[in-house]
Order: sequence, then structure tokens, then C-alpha cells
Amino acid sequence: MRSTITLEPDVRTLVERRMRERGESFKTVVNEALRAGLRGGGRRETPMPTFDMGEPMVDLDKALALAGAMEDEELVRRLQLRR
Repeated sequence: MRSTITLEPDVRTLVERRMRERGESFKTVVNEALRAGLRGGGRRETPMPTFDMGEPMVDLDKALALAGAMEDEELVRRLQLRR
């Protein structure tokens, strides 16, 4: 299949570098890059540490109560800054 693509400057540089390194054609380098990218599996999810933060101080099941509590805290903070 023939197609026209527009490569961003950084991608063009990478493709040209790969062509020089391997002595391969533009078509071969682009097809291999597309196959590798579409195949996936190149990136692995980095495990993130978890921490026990204890019991929540606000009932998280009630989103409106949480939003209200946060708004109240912000109002108190602003009032304290004005003093």
C-alpha cells in the first residue's frame, strides 16, 4: 500500500539515523518501526509503591460532603490569611 506521511523533525532524525546505522531503506525502517509500535509490549508498567494512609478522615462515599469539607477548609484558610 502506498501512503504519504508527514514526519515531525525529531522522528525524521531518528529514521535517518536508523537508515544510516543499518544501511536500510526508508520503507524498511518505517515499516519495522510501525510493526514494533503496533505490536506493543515495548513499555512495561513501572510498579509504584503503595502506602497505608490509615482511615480516611472524611466519608469518601459521600462526594458532596467531601467537596463541602474541602471548600470549608479553603474558606477558613483564606480568612486566616487576611488577619
